[in-house]
Amino acid sequence: MTEDDITQHLIDTLGGCHFEVADDNTFFFHGADNKFPFATIVTKDSAFDSASNLNRPGVFRLNVGVGKETFRALFGDAEPSGIDHTALDRLIPHPVYARMYWVSVINPSVATFETVKPLLAEARNLLVARDKSA
Repeated sequence: MTEDDITQHLIDTLGGCHFEVADDNTFFFHGADNKFPFATIVTKDSAFDSASNLNRPGVFRLNVGVGKETFRALFGDAEPSGIDHTALDRLIPHPVYARMYWVSVINPSVATFETVKPLLAEARNLLVARDKSA
């Protein structure tokens, strides 16, 4: 999968979804306020997040904000430790935002992206629900 493939999937399948690109990173939103993304594609390390070594050529990380139950079903209740945040094509807790129930995958394959698709839908639906309750 490429960054463009992922972006196109989100636009084609999740109604009300739009994106903004900032500093070569892509932020996916629902609604007009653009306050909180439900997913991001990050293409390079930053001062506060370099655990994934995204400065490697052709490497990007897809990040998705899921619900607490989903996160715990994937990774358990304990604080994740000993995770290789540089591994390609592996669903892992986000290196910085795991405590906020974000998951990540670096350069997902088509097969791994199939696993991530329902997580993307869940993340978007969580924002929709928050917007309705606000």
